[in-house]
Amino acid sequence: MTDLSNVTWRKSSCSSGNGACVELANVGAVRDSKNPDGPVLTVDISQLIAAIKSGRYGD
Repeated sequence: MTDLSNVTWRKSSCSSGNGACVELANVGAVRDSKNPDGPVLTVDISQLIAAIKSGRYGD
């Protein structure tokens, strides 16, 4: 498990004003901005970027 106690979170620019907001951390973590103490999704950033560039994640 990744230690997230000292990461800097930033709100996604794609978040809308209707409360559907996510926050991102540069360590590969995503959380619901309305529930910062709730669950966090973590991914390996380099593998995610490689998958996106290769087209494995699409429409």
